[in-house]
Order: sequence, then C-alpha cells, then structure tokens
Amino acid sequence: MSTAPSSSKSQERIGVYVCHCGSNIAGLVDVKDVAQWAGRELAEDGVVIARDYQFMCSNLGQELIEADIKEQGLTRVVVAACSPHLHEATFRTACQRAGLNPYLCEMVSIREQVSWVHTDRDLATAKAKALIAGGVERVAWHEPLEPLIVPINPTTLVVGGGIAGIQAALEIADSGYPVILVEREPSIGGHMAQFDKTFPTLDCAACILTPKMVAVGSHPNITLLTYSEVERVDGYVGSFLVTIRKKARYVNAETCTGCGLCIEKCPVRVVDEVFEAGLGYRKAVYRSFPQAVPKYPVIDTEHCTYFQRGKCKACQIFCPTQPKSINFEQKDEIIQVEVGNIILATGYELFDCRRIPQYGYGRLANVYTSLEFERLCNAAGPTGGEVVLRDGVTKPKTVGIIHCVGSRDSKYNSYCSVICCMQSLKFAHLVKERTGAEVYNFYIDMRTPFKDYDEFYQKVLAEGVHFVRGRVAEVTDAARHPGEEGKIIVQVEDTLIGRQRRIPVDMVILSAALEPRRDAQEVAHKFGIACSANGWFIEKHPKLDPVATMTEGIFIAGCAQGPKDIPATVAQGAAAAARVIGRIHQGHLALEPVRASVIAERCSGCRICNNLCPFNAISFREDLGVTEINPALCQGCGTCVAACPAGAITGTQFSNEQVFAQIEGLLMLDFSGAPRGAAVRMLEPALS
Repeated sequence: MSTAPSSSKSQERIGVYVCHCGSNIAGLVDVKDVAQWAGRELAEDGVVIARDYQFMCSNLGQELIEADIKEQGLTRVVVAACSPHLHEATFRTACQRAGLNPYLCEMVSIREQVSWVHTDRDLATAKAKALIAGGVERVAWHEPLEPLIVPINPTTLVVGGGIAGIQAALEIADSGYPVILVEREPSIGGHMAQFDKTFPTLDCAACILTPKMVAVGSHPNITLLTYSEVERVDGYVGSFLVTIRKKARYVNAETCTGCGLCIEKCPVRVVDEVFEAGLGYRKAVYRSFPQAVPKYPVIDTEHCTYFQRGKCKACQIFCPTQPKSINFEQKDEIIQVEVGNIILATGYELFDCRRIPQYGYGRLANVYTSLEFERLCNAAGPTGGEVVLRDGVTKPKTVGIIHCVGSRDSKYNSYCSVICCMQSLKFAHLVKERTGAEVYNFYIDMRTPFKDYDEFYQKVLAEGVHFVRGRVAEVTDAARHPGEEGKIIVQVEDTLIGRQRRIPVDMVILSAALEPRRDAQEVAHKFGIACSANGWFIEKHPKLDPVATMTEGIFIAGCAQGPKDIPATVAQGAAAAARVIGRIHQGHLALEPVRASVIAERCSGCRICNNLCPFNAISFREDLGVTEINPALCQGCGTCVAACPAGAITGTQFSNEQVFAQIEGLLMLDFSGAPRGAAVRMLEPALS
C-alpha cells in the first residue's frame, strides 16, 4: 500500500480545528473530546495543535486559524466542520491570509456526514474521529497549487428571448457591454407575450413587456438573432466559441419594412398552434403577433403553396420593396461568435393536459388549458377578448377552474408549479369581470405567499368566487338530471365538508403544470451542465448560488432553473446579469486548479474517456494519438480518472497516494476494539 513515509509526516506541522456549528454538530458529537483526541493520538502523524470552537467559520474562528499558522508555523490545516461545498473557500482564504497556500487546507464534513445522519452519540463521535484521522493522513500529501487565470471576453451570449433573457440582456447591455441574444422563435417575448393580464396587479402583459422588447430590438449593444438556435459550444469560461444556426426566414431583413402586405395577400390560412394555442389562425407568411420584435415576417415552408407545389408567390408579387424582400432561395446561415459568459434562459413548456384523460381535454369541447384561456381573454386574441365557448358566441354562465393539473401529483410531476394558484385566481376574476358567470375554483391547497398575493386572494373571495378544496376526480359530459343538458360535470370530493359533489358547469379551465422543455437534456449536454431528476437545469447551490452552474461561465435564469412567476423570473434574469457584469469588470477569472491531466506516455489512445466527460473537456489529438484535457473546461469530477484502463489520467488533489492515505486514516479506528492500525493491517493486501 502506498502511504506517506513517517519521516515526511513528522516534518509536517498540522493544525486540526473542530467546529461545534452551534448545536448542529455538538448536539450529537462530543466535539471537545474529538479535539483532545486529535491532539493526543494524531501527534505522531504531524498534528501539533488541535482546537474546538463554537463557530469556526466566524471571523474569530478564522482569526484563530490564522494566528496558529503564524505562531505555530503550521504547514497544513484540517478543518472538521460542515460541507466543503459551503465553506471550503472560507477556510482556504483564511489560510491564504496567513501566508499558507490555500490548497494545503483539507475540510472534513462532520455535519452532513456525521451529526445530521446519525442518532448514537458515541458512534457519531467515533466516526468524526475516523474522518479527521483520514483528513490528517490525506493533507500530508497535499501540494501547493496555484489557480488558473483566464481572461474574460466582455461579450455575453443570452439563450432564450423570454422575459428572463430580455431582462438579463438589457442589464448587461445597459452596463455598456455587448450581448448576443438568441431566440428560436421568430420573435422575442416568450410566454409572457401570450398573456392578457399579470397577477396580482392585473397589468396588461403586453403593455409592460413590449417596451422591453423594443429596447432589446433597438439597443446598440445587443445583437438580436431570432429564429436561430445554438448548435455547438466549444471553449471555456472567458473564451467560448459558439456555433449558431440562423434559420432562413425567406424574408430579407435588410430591405423589409414590416408593412405586412405579404401577410395580407397570402391566400393560405393555417391553425396557429404556437402563439394562439390552436384557437386562432395565421397565414403561411406570418408575424407571430402584432408587437413582434423584430417586425419582419417569416415564411412557414410546411404550409406555403410555393414551397409545396412551386406555385403562388403572391407574397413576393405584392411586396412593395425594390428589390423584393421575399427571397425563396434564402438559406440557413451558420454563425460563429466568441463570448466570455453564457446565460441560459430557455424557459418552460406547458404540461400536455391530454395525459390526464379523465379531465376531458381534447375530448370535451369546452375544456380549455390555461394558455388557451389566456388567448381567449386577450384583446389581441382570436375572440378579441370575449370569453365565449367553442361555438364562438355563447358566454358561459358557470365556469370551473381546476388547479394543479399535472403538478403535485406523483404520477406526473411531484413539484408545485408555483403559478397555478395565483393564475387560477386571476382567471376567476377575469371570468367574473367579463361574463358575470358563477365560478368554482377546485384547489388542493391555496398558496399565495408573495407580496400582495394574499390580498388578491381576498379580493377574489369578496367577488363571490366559490372555492372547493379537493382534487377533481373526473370531468365528464354525463348529464343525469334535468337542466344538466349540454353541461360539463365536475366530480370532486370536497374535503372541507367531507362529501362528494357533482357540479355542472359550462366551461372548465385546466391550470396546467410548468414542465422543462422537451430538449432540456440535449441543451444541458450541449452546454456542459446537468439536469435534475425533474428535468430542470441544476444550479450550483439551490439557496446560495441559484443562478450559477457547476460549469464556470454558464449561468441559468428564469423557468429553465425551475417553475417561477414573472417577478421571480425578472429578478433571476437580473441576478444572472449581475454575476456576468462582475466577471467582466474583473477582466479575468481565477479557476480552481483541481483538474484532471493526462500522462501522455501511458495513454494508449483507446478514447474510452472521450465521451464520458460531462463538461466536454476531453478531446483526442489525432496527430499524437493521445487524449488531451482542457484544464479550463475540466471541473475535476474524476469520471475520466476512474474510467481510464491504463491509469493514464490523474486528478490533481486526488492522487492515489492521497486517496489511499485517507483510507488508511479512516481505518485507524477499529470500532470492534482492535488496536489502532489493526484494521489497516488486515486490509493492506487488498489496498496494495
């Protein structure tokens, strides 16, 4: 077994610091006993001082470590506290301030790995000692490291033109830095452009969104690439090379005036499945909505008569510009841009309510999704804002609104979609306001936690809306009683009164769940980040760093990270922008030097590791026949180190010597009562 020679250990002067973390650790671990044990039993391993302190991460705790480094001449430090994910940087910085290389500090987690997961005080204390012994053995093999310094390109790529992407782009552009905004649809605006009112203030969505859209379209620091998609991302933080496909609009943006004559003259009308949610029509050459930015239309080749049969060309014939702005020969354009940081604001998709057949969507005419109702009551929608049934004439007299359709349900999505309660309350108000109908809200729990939200709930209550607490079992058209003809029957258990209810209504609105985009996994792989089990992009830390990801230079904002409402989306877009602006101001970034590297002499060129890296940091040098790792892209996860059959890849700070030394330390305590080191001797043949 490879272990550190005793002579080298004796030369090290190691300090051990054990944190109480209030009662988080000390409530189950005998912290004072652990510190005394470390100072006594680990002295022969180089420990010259061991202390316990109430809060090691506090200024006083850090100053204690700094003073000992200077006065005791410490060459290594072991801190036993909470997760390194939270405070490793804290203690490394303290060591650095005292003149010790920050990478000669080792953190041992005795909160998450001991006190929070055990109930037996004696065993927890013994385990804490074992972990500290492993940390002491390991830190003797640490080497002084220096961070990797990379320059930051001031240009930022924002992917997604919804309200999160718009906010992020404007924040950065207003700070004087260039932004490239990529949106896959013909216009920016996202889902918010489809809404009528926004809760709780009932502002017109278009009225508050359109000025921001116009600002993006006219901003001198923003390059807007709509109807475009990112195809490839190469490089690393500060120096990404991004390949973008700008799809052919078949309209020349340089000469088009946006007059709309081509749309007017186009003879082909098709159902608008995207913006109008299937309730309205558009032409084969179309602009997504009247306030679209940019204003230029796009030709739908799937339905265009010319592209299908080689005839028509009405749009080109009637185009008033010279030369004609309609260009049927236009091709997709491949663009490569260099950027320093990337913000992903790719948004969400709506739950397909057909997946819950008992709610009748797609089978019963007057069952609507939440997005369909948004378009129905929108003044620019297919009915001009009139809330009517599918016949286009009849106004409903009773309306049922079902919350949490596809949310808070283990069969579909176990998470809360955040917006459903307030969205349903908004719908109830709009129905009351425009039709005077009787409204029933079917809810599981009412969640109105943010500013002025509960006030809005009280307002809707006062308007006479009925609230039925219970999950709806079924929505049918099975009329059983006189007066129910043509009605939709909502079958529900009212848990507040403890009985089943049959409520006949004219219209049902399904408040559908928010889901990750269908291609979220593909996009995550393309940008070198990860998705959660639910499919949302994973942030670096859910509370302390909700906009960064584990890949340096890639940030997330809005509903790409998880369900949220418009204010939270705007705030997160601004937060992501602030992080990027801070990095641009610095001009360079110091990267963690814990990275993998290839020993070229050992590499056989098998390429097993090449497709395993989750951060796209590994490439193959055909000329040399060996694998190379880009240290700026590598995140030190160790996947390639474990996979290499030749042992040609090593991980900085995770060498065989360090890992085996830590295992030896962990096994120094034999809980069966055997002498110290007996467990190591028993396992030595297996570890050697």
